[in-house]
Amino acid sequence: MRQPHAIGSGSLLGLLLALAPAPGSAFYFPGTAPTSYRKGDTVPLFVNHLTPTESQNDPKLRSAFSFDYYDPHFHFCQPEGGPKYIRESLGSILFGDRIQTSPFELKMAVNQTCKSLCGPVEYQPEDATFVNLKILNGFDFNWLIDGLPAAQLVTEPDYDDPFYSPGFDLGRAIEQQAPDGGIDVLPTLNNHYDIVIDYHEAGKDNFRVVGVLVVPSSLADNGQYVNQQGEGYCGDVENPVVLSEEGGQPTSVTFSYSVWWRESPTPFATRWDKYLHVYDPKIHWFSLVNSAVIVVFLIGMVSTILVRTLKKDIARYNRLDQMALDDFGDGAAVEDGVQEDSGWKLVHGDVFRPPKHPLLLSVLVGNGAQLFMMAGMTIAFALLGFLSPSNRGALGTVIIIFYTLFGFVGGYVSSRTYKFFHGESWKLCFFYTPVAIPSLVFATFFLLNLFVWGRGASGAVPFTTMLVVVIIWFIISVPLSFAGSWLGFKQAAIEAPVRTNQIPRQIPPAGGYLRPLPSMALAGILPFGAIFVELYFIMSSIWFSKVYYMFGFLFICYGLMIMTSAAVTVLMIYFLLCAENYHWQWRSFCTAGATAFYVFASALIYWMKDVSFLSWTSGVVYLGYSALLSALVFVLTGTIGFLASGLFVLKIYKSIKVD
Repeated sequence: MRQPHAIGSGSLLGLLLALAPAPGSAFYFPGTAPTSYRKGDTVPLFVNHLTPTESQNDPKLRSAFSFDYYDPHFHFCQPEGGPKYIRESLGSILFGDRIQTSPFELKMAVNQTCKSLCGPVEYQPEDATFVNLKILNGFDFNWLIDGLPAAQLVTEPDYDDPFYSPGFDLGRAIEQQAPDGGIDVLPTLNNHYDIVIDYHEAGKDNFRVVGVLVVPSSLADNGQYVNQQGEGYCGDVENPVVLSEEGGQPTSVTFSYSVWWRESPTPFATRWDKYLHVYDPKIHWFSLVNSAVIVVFLIGMVSTILVRTLKKDIARYNRLDQMALDDFGDGAAVEDGVQEDSGWKLVHGDVFRPPKHPLLLSVLVGNGAQLFMMAGMTIAFALLGFLSPSNRGALGTVIIIFYTLFGFVGGYVSSRTYKFFHGESWKLCFFYTPVAIPSLVFATFFLLNLFVWGRGASGAVPFTTMLVVVIIWFIISVPLSFAGSWLGFKQAAIEAPVRTNQIPRQIPPAGGYLRPLPSMALAGILPFGAIFVELYFIMSSIWFSKVYYMFGFLFICYGLMIMTSAAVTVLMIYFLLCAENYHWQWRSFCTAGATAFYVFASALIYWMKDVSFLSWTSGVVYLGYSALLSALVFVLTGTIGFLASGLFVLKIYKSIKVD
């Protein structure tokens, strides 16, 4: 993905004031009620945490931690009485948002020039070192005005259409000649903000905010001349603020801002269009076409096997059975050698033998079914437009709600699978299904959260929030899982179409691609091929704090991944059964689940290509969350492969006649 480049701020303000943005294609998000203002009404500006992203000198991410806006090291101006937190959704808190009030005073349609915010503020050398490091690492401000993020106007190198990129620079790094002839990078702090707000007149004296741009600048002589209204001389951009890290006198900084209002034809319903930019759309379409071709090829192969090869196999097996009955009489025992059985029918007496560790496999399948329903419903809701980016944290909240509610599905599938395996420890199945996997996920999340908390980052989830998640889990998810398990246990077990022999059949040694690791390596890469492009953009959205909204592409990729996982696993299980290996249960789960290893490998490649952390704690957090994501993908895709293979095995062995 090509990183966008910011348009130069020197002449940008005049360009922004001269050109109002053209309305984009219609894009409506239900559930977002517009706020209307009259001229002179106060429009609140809220501040969020500072997040790391790529800097202008280095496209790689340098940190995995965000920091609170009012962290004492930054010395940013505070409102009278101190900042107050704004109520947030559960998903917003889990995703690291920390929204608070600010001292900015914005009046609808009232321009303000060089208004003093606060100052002078003293930066001691230790604070200067902290702030300068964040500037060099490319940290961004994140402000909110009427639910819209304050953005910078940026453009991609190969495209001329500029768009709004949420967040703007904490500072800029200026290259200058060093005394030894080299190049020094000098960090400068942005202490003046030109705020350009687009508004739409919905009716007489009825204004709505439809766009927010900020052009930051660094002005060392800012605020030297201030009148009684708080307006003064903005300063000269040729004289930037440089925080001194040397001992001695602290650096004094004055903060100020200007507000410019401009009328826009963009209606409220489409105000997010200018923010929602598709990076490299050709790559998305290429990925979809490539994945679709793979799916069509696989479905064609599986269809050939099911329609032609299996049909011939079944007809031959049944014809031999009938010939044997005609020759030896009804009820006569027929030896396999006389019938000349071959292929997958030879293992009919062992194919439904319970696998090793049936309880563990049942618990994994139940949790995978729960993840499958949660992911599908979340993507569907997002595709229909119910997860508006203006409803911050809605995605995380919906994920938690759906995962909790679909605990019933997890318990039901787990108990039905365990009963199919003739398991006897049904109480353990009831208990482990809602407890085992969620406990491991929560323990990993809690451990990684300790690293975030230890760095003093704002992304650390408060203990009370984690307690709320645990309470929701115990009060809603666990009882629903118990209810689903009980309902599944009370239903009749899935009957195997053939009897199982008392003595297990010897399995001949397998070679080539039928060995476990080669078969997993071959099968796992195909589902990964259906999602790897969208996975790249999702990771960029998470780690670079970008807005992800391409749920149409994601919905198609999710469907392609499901079909690919099912098709390739059925194909591998057919070859396995033809090789007289009847251990298909764990093999089908692990074959499809091997996609997770490629997901983790892509995370490592992403680290080498786009990430260069300066602290080992950032690396631990990155690897920890990548491993957690890969583990969940393993459970999800493994469940898809197991269920598809189970239906396939039941279907083919119902079609043959066995005495």
